[in-house]
Amino acid sequence: MTEQAHPLATIPQDELVARAEADSLRPRFHFVSPAGWLNDPNGVSQWNGIYHLFYQYNPEGAFHHRIQWGHATSTDLVTWTDQPIALEPSAGPDAEGCWSGVLVNDGGTPTLVYSGRFEGKELPCVAVGSPDLLSWTKVSENPVISAPPAGVDTTAYRDHCVWREGTKWRQLVGSGIRQRGGTAFLYESPDLRSWDYLGPLFIGDASHGDPADNDWTGTMWECVDLFRAGQGSLGSAPSDSSPDVLVFSAWDDGDTRHPLYWTGRYAGDTFEPTALHRLDYGGRFFYAPQSFQDESGRRVMFGWMQEGRSDAAMVEAGWSGVMSLPRTVTVADDGTLRFAPVPEIEKLRRDHASLPGQIVADASIPLDIGLSGTELDLELELQLAPGARLRLGVLGSTDRGAFDIPHEETTIELVRALQGDNNGTLRLDRTRSSLDPTVDVEDKSGPVPMPEGRVHLRVILDRSAIEIFANGIPLTARAYPTLGGGNISLSAEGTAEILSLEAWTMAEIFADTRCLFPPMPGSPTQVG
Repeated sequence: MTEQAHPLATIPQDELVARAEADSLRPRFHFVSPAGWLNDPNGVSQWNGIYHLFYQYNPEGAFHHRIQWGHATSTDLVTWTDQPIALEPSAGPDAEGCWSGVLVNDGGTPTLVYSGRFEGKELPCVAVGSPDLLSWTKVSENPVISAPPAGVDTTAYRDHCVWREGTKWRQLVGSGIRQRGGTAFLYESPDLRSWDYLGPLFIGDASHGDPADNDWTGTMWECVDLFRAGQGSLGSAPSDSSPDVLVFSAWDDGDTRHPLYWTGRYAGDTFEPTALHRLDYGGRFFYAPQSFQDESGRRVMFGWMQEGRSDAAMVEAGWSGVMSLPRTVTVADDGTLRFAPVPEIEKLRRDHASLPGQIVADASIPLDIGLSGTELDLELELQLAPGARLRLGVLGSTDRGAFDIPHEETTIELVRALQGDNNGTLRLDRTRSSLDPTVDVEDKSGPVPMPEGRVHLRVILDRSAIEIFANGIPLTARAYPTLGGGNISLSAEGTAEILSLEAWTMAEIFADTRCLFPPMPGSPTQVG
């Protein structure tokens, strides 16, 4: 049976692309789909020196429907080339969508393990690729797991983490057990086709904590990702104190909540947790993260930056969803994770401005550094006195001098605790970020280590996309200024010393009009 077109799929292809490219809020150096809908990163990897980013994609419009796998490649994690769609629904177990999954190397054969959706349910499927990863063939055994574990009342069942361990493949499928909590089911296979169920790797407790809490573990775990942080590989004896890390995105009855991670030790068929941590203080704005180890040994992670505006606004704009900048994952001395944009991003830096060191004490100052805008990379070295509160205003509109001129500003706030040398808070205040009353302005915040009051702050602005890193702790979010301002300001309560401030404008990564359905390299160019 042919699937019916979605009722919102009424915008012609060329107009959809034109709308997306004309939108002043559409990021210019983050990866976005050519137009339409983008969500989870999939199959992130490096293969024979080429980075591959697959993603959930709907080219019909800016809404979640008939999901396919978009595909882009890069040699540097910065500039990307659109490739032909890798997977699209077909008769059989993925007729209603090719949902999230991973890429693995099966003895030199690129292989995708993904969730096929059919009759409202998702089951594991496999596709094998050509040597250049541009053509994919679904295997006849699909679905390779015919049902969730027997006798278990699951809340949902999808998304995959697959790795080689000895002579066997192992796989986690994200799920949840009703009346208990989120989980990841563990399987084993000799060939990626025939899978034996081993049991739940670990089961969360949804009754623990308040569902409104930003560390509530949810009723289902989406996009599970298990890896050794540091030296060694999964299943091997640790050569140092590097923890094993279980990343998941907390989900509850269709509500995407936030990404979390457990540190602990994976051994045998179970995961013994040590502690639960927030992965990103932006909550759902950095969702469904997926990571890989590249050929240099770095662990690199992408996440989906969801929208914070209405469905109608997304459809009208012709696009939805942003991929985060790739970020490196490292282990701090306390065993928790730290994140930073990959250094390759600095290739996009253009105009440069700097501010010599100065002290800001109980004052507010505009930052006239000869540079402003909505596509910026800012790096600050700060020293905060006990109890000090520093506010960095970005995306600011016209001068506030006249009371009748509307003003927009998004504020990044750092507060050092009054007692103790090492504690502080990072907060993003979006209450004045937009004159549009329909956009999300929920408060985002969390604790940040501040040894002796020192903070390295990195702020990356790309129109509506914001990525903040304070001493390696990330806060990712979206803002939708209507006035188009790019002014920067500083204010402080107490004493804050600006040891250094460096700022750059950022270059765009897509110069030409893109195609909704990119052709195979060497094929005639397709109209968007």
